[in-house]
Amino acid sequence: MRIVLQRVKSASVTVEGEMISEIGGGLLLLVGVAQGDGEAEADWLAGKVARLRIFGDEEGKMNLSVEDAGGEILAVSQFTLLADTRKGNRPSFIRAALPDEAEPLFDYFCGKLRDEGISVQTGRFGAMMDVALVNDGPVTIVLER
Repeated sequence: MRIVLQRVKSASVTVEGEMISEIGGGLLLLVGVAQGDGEAEADWLAGKVARLRIFGDEEGKMNLSVEDAGGEILAVSQFTLLADTRKGNRPSFIRAALPDEAEPLFDYFCGKLRDEGISVQTGRFGAMMDVALVNDGPVTIVLER
């Protein structure tokens, strides 16, 4: 699994002109599921996301987790994170899990974040989505397991 994590002031997902998810301050997660990924990877990454201290404390130091800061999470499945661009000009997505494998693991991952006590919104799996965000910082981190 590969996650691009962005600290945001706000984020939303729109599908076919309808806003389906929206958060205030927190994290936008773009989540790619690779072939062979399982619950162990999802468990580790959910714990890392929940406890990553990237929000400012009263002194402005990155010392708080998303939960400590009272933030929310918007998680969006994005298979293109697994693109292989080493050969030619057309990306290969052969490493990405097929939808029938990726969707249940993505849902499991989101469930693990909710188990941590964090409010989690999602995009719509497999849909063409418009993702809007206001970066906070910007702070962008890539997590992989």
